[in-house]
Amino acid sequence: MSASSVRVEQEKGPGLLIRALYFIFVGLWLGGIWTTIAWVLVVSIIGLPLGLLMLNRIPQIMTLKPVRINRYLVQKDGQWITRTITKTQQPFLLRAFYFILIGWWFSALWLLAAWAIAGITLGLGLPIAFWMFDRVPAITTLSSY
Repeated sequence: MSASSVRVEQEKGPGLLIRALYFIFVGLWLGGIWTTIAWVLVVSIIGLPLGLLMLNRIPQIMTLKPVRINRYLVQKDGQWITRTITKTQQPFLLRAFYFILIGWWFSALWLLAAWAIAGITLGLGLPIAFWMFDRVPAITTLSSY
């Protein structure tokens, strides 16, 4: 390996069989409870940060999917340093008004639909359901994650 080469390791979760069995026996019902608690925390305003953190973890809770973190490498003083990418957010007042007028009730419908798709289709609708779960922070508060 030369001095300029960079090795990036991706975090991997359990295999597909383990994740599928976990989803069938634990993930579906635990995900429903987790989603309900997270949404109640979000609506309470005081629990909003914890609720959003929980909403971001729904795919991990339901299927043991590893958490995705966007990183990039920067060379500084001859050393490679890992940095986390952060996205710019919408203005706070816009996000607050959106949450009060639309986000709190629309996120409840969105979560209910995603959870129903995951459960009713017995796993066949998981790609759509988890696409929906991944977008919950944006649906709730216009968050860019």
